Amino acid sequence: MDKRKNIKFSRLLKALLVLSLMPVALAQSAQQFADDVVNITLVPQHDTVSAGSSSALKLHFKLKDKWHFYASKETAPGEMNLKVIPRENESITFSQPLLGESEKYFDKSSGKQVDVFSREFDIYIPFTINENAADKKTIELQITIDGSICSDMQCRLMPADTSVDTTVNIGESLSEAKFNLPAPTAKKSAVTIDSRLSYSIWFALMLAFVAGLTLNIMPCVWPVLPIIVLRIVDQAKKKQGRSFTMGLAFCAGILLFFAGLAVANIILHLFYGAALQWGDQFRNPSFVAAMGLLMVVLALFMFDVFAVTVPSSISSKTSNTGGFISTIGMGTLAAILSTPCSFGILAAAFAWAQGQPLLPATIVIMTIGIGMATPYLILTSMPAVLKKLPKPGKWMELIKQTVGFILLVIAVKLMAALPDDRRMRVIYFAVLLSFCIWMWGSWVSFNTNKIKKYIIRIIAVTLALWMGFSLLPAPKKSLIDWGKYDAQKIQTAIEDNRSVLIKFTADWCLSCQTVEKIVYGRKDIADLLKQKNVLVIKADTTTRDYEATKALKNIYNEPGVPVSILFVPGEESLRWRQIRFADSLKTALEKLP
Repeated sequence: MDKRKNIKFSRLLKALLVLSLMPVALAQSAQQFADDVVNITLVPQHDTVSAGSSSALKLHFKLKDKWHFYASKETAPGEMNLKVIPRENESITFSQPLLGESEKYFDKSSGKQVDVFSREFDIYIPFTINENAADKKTIELQITIDGSICSDMQCRLMPADTSVDTTVNIGESLSEAKFNLPAPTAKKSAVTIDSRLSYSIWFALMLAFVAGLTLNIMPCVWPVLPIIVLRIVDQAKKKQGRSFTMGLAFCAGILLFFAGLAVANIILHLFYGAALQWGDQFRNPSFVAAMGLLMVVLALFMFDVFAVTVPSSISSKTSNTGGFISTIGMGTLAAILSTPCSFGILAAAFAWAQGQPLLPATIVIMTIGIGMATPYLILTSMPAVLKKLPKPGKWMELIKQTVGFILLVIAVKLMAALPDDRRMRVIYFAVLLSFCIWMWGSWVSFNTNKIKKYIIRIIAVTLALWMGFSLLPAPKKSLIDWGKYDAQKIQTAIEDNRSVLIKFTADWCLSCQTVEKIVYGRKDIADLLKQKNVLVIKADTTTRDYEATKALKNIYNEPGVPVSILFVPGEESLRWRQIRFADSLKTALEKLP
């Protein structure tokens, strides 16, 4: 009786196991594959196909927003491109799959433009039924899908042996077509563009010019527009020729930036086979940090914290040159600031240029700059308009100071976009740089002794350079793989006779950062912690509601940070509250089993 029950129970388990595996099997090989990111459907062109005739399969992909497949083996990193692999047999012959239109995507991992498929797209797979299949009633068709599906943050492989299948009937003639098979398209290179952008050169030039005009109304340019107006007002009080030439200098600054883009586009085409993406520079943390710091410096200039002066002995000889150089710089800055927030018309013009031969591409890119510069050239060449501007007065100072605050807001926005490990370092340097600029401009006056003036300014420059080299480079990766504070995990390790090191710290604690550098930044200590299998815990006490903050006071009876505690099985815990304790910690670690 017991034996029969065991047999029945065994059969029941097997049945349950089969039922539990059925969804997996259907997901891996069915007419449709679906998960939380991608949905793939296989559709035959004809339900019935006669022996010796041809038909096709359509793979329809539907991706979650902001996910993509790499479309081209030439541009995809490694072997991560999408692959569709038909299962061959003696009754069917498959032809080369026809890929749909891909699009351009800037891949952060490789730093290049790549071809990707996103949102919804189709892949067509032609096939022919062989003559030897005339006696068959049906044929199973199976397509395996391989490759990586990626977002901006992560990539993951398609599940192993992911496939979709369908069945076609073998009959006397083809059934009614469900879809039309598209004509094959020529393979695109790494720098070609979508065929929808293949308009004429004249339309592209017009589009580029209009795109350049729109840059003047971009929110990113607004902070420098009052500065430009002030410069024009100032020049309006001088000779007409001077005002016009300064306008030309400003336009030259704009064109200088676009010439740089054109040169970069040529270099990428010739040496890397890639295309320059509009606004790429703002994906570089170093560039974003530099722009944020520049906004701070310009704000201080608006607040009259410092002024750019030229010695009187040579001012008469260089006033024109200095004015031209600063005006060119202002034009270049206006063009740079226009790049992060641009309308679709600008992206269309720039995308067209990327897919053309180098000469027309360069002309179109420069035309964008001409479009941006044209309004300023017209304004400075109209003396009647300039004469109607109000006379300089207090209103100019109020505008300057208002612009200063706007520039600080822009600086904060730029710095907020930096990675977490660099943001605070750049903010600290911005404060120290402001102090050094204040030293430069406010600690001396026109009557200050020349030697004293040089000493103060040399100290200011030296301090700024020293702090820049200390704070601005990207921080090195920690030598120790710290775990998050977990009371249960710590207790379990102690019960298992494993040593535990807890580092109590906080983001606002400058002493904690010093400890991190001079103690836990030592390779010999990091190696000892790994060698002795010490559980290393970072207890973050930045805010009072953190678990580690409550434990610091209620469990470990410590008043504040920094403090490091080493628990050794069978011994009293060791605590370090000072900054320099690396040698003491090393000695304690060397004694561990």
